[in-house]
Parts: sequence; C-alpha cells; structure tokens
Amino acid sequence: MGDSELVPFNRYLLGLALVAVGGFVALQFNGWLGVLIILSAPVVWLHGNELLKRTRFSCGALCIFLYVGAEVSIGSIIINYLSTERVLGEPESVIGWMIGLYWGGAMVGRFIGSAALRMFSPGLILATNAIGAILLIVISTQTSGAVAAYTLLAVGLMNSIMFPTIFSLACEKLGAKAVDDSGIINVAIFGGAVVPLLYGVVADATGGNLALAMIIPIVCYAIIAGFGVFARKPA
Repeated sequence: MGDSELVPFNRYLLGLALVAVGGFVALQFNGWLGVLIILSAPVVWLHGNELLKRTRFSCGALCIFLYVGAEVSIGSIIINYLSTERVLGEPESVIGWMIGLYWGGAMVGRFIGSAALRMFSPGLILATNAIGAILLIVISTQTSGAVAAYTLLAVGLMNSIMFPTIFSLACEKLGAKAVDDSGIINVAIFGGAVVPLLYGVVADATGGNLALAMIIPIVCYAIIAGFGVFARKPA
C-alpha cells in the first residue's frame, strides 16, 4: 500500500474507532456525548475531499444523511408509538403488521413519484414531499387515535422519492467525479445509525415522550425541504 493510499486508510480506521467508542459511550455513559463522538467519524472520513467544497453536493450529502436517519428513526419506533394509549393503545402483537404500511407506502410512492418527476422540477417535488412529511408528523403528534396512527404511517409515502432525488440533484453535472460521489453517499447513509440514536436520546431525556422526540425527524425534513428549494434549478 503506497503513501497516497495509507492516509485515507488510516482515516478510515480512525473513523471506525470513533464509531465504536461513540456507541460504547452512548450506551454506557452519556447519550449526547456518544452521538457527538459518532458524528466526528464522517468528518474524519471526508476530511479534505474536494467534492465537499461544492455547495450543491455537500448539501446533498448532508440531506442523504438526514433522510436515511429520519426514515429509520420513524420506522424503528413506529410500532411503539402506535401502541401508546394516546394513539391505538393496542399491544405490539396486534398492530405489528401495520409497519408494512409505512414501508409499503415508500414502495407505492416510488411509482407515483417517478411519474411526477417527469412533469415537475425534482427539487420542488423533493421540497413538497419533505414539507408533507413534516405536516403529517405534526398532525400525528397533535391528534390521537386512528388519525395519529395513519398520518405517521403516511410519512412512508413522502419518503418514497427522497433518496434517488437527493442523489441525482447532488450529483448533477459532476461528470467523472460522480464516481467519487457514490463513495461519499455511502458514508452519508451512516445517518441511519446516528439519527435514530439521537432520537432515542431525546426521547429518554423527555421521559420517554416519543411524540416530542419527533422534533428530530422534523428538523431533518426541514433541511431537506430547504435543499429541494435550493436545487430546484439545474446546476
């Protein structure tokens, strides 16, 4: 292994070590501190990368991180959320099947979204879906019963086109550099491990209030909506 390959490899190992240490600290000592340590890993991995100096691409990579994190956060706790007394008040064994509606909505929405993307600006559709996800979460947390349940499940429908749309907008007109981009995007999906942990930390800090902790995915979707508006015009 040459010197030019050794430095990135060492950064990769250091990043993995930070993830391991951060996970241990979050589980055994302090959740917030653990999350901060874990978040330093992608900073180490991506340090000095020229692509991140491009505003459109760096914002897109951040949005991939946030999107995957928000989607996994909701998908991970949705049955616990639905089983609370305010929502459905049923045991997980009875309502467990409903998680299929969340992930199934993402699949159905992909077909609808692919048609819409041919007629409208991808950036505006991304922003619309992100705002739709925020509204659904707000309605769910402010209501009860079936309305609270099905509005949160419908967030899956909003998630449907986000990953490919963010990816395409971030990579627009990168040319040969798009090859390097795919590696950075692979690092960005790391948000699926970090954001749910942050959600859990907030939920624990608020006495197990799963509805209040929804502020985490709301912030994620708000940033994604902003990127959609920013990237609505061709690069």
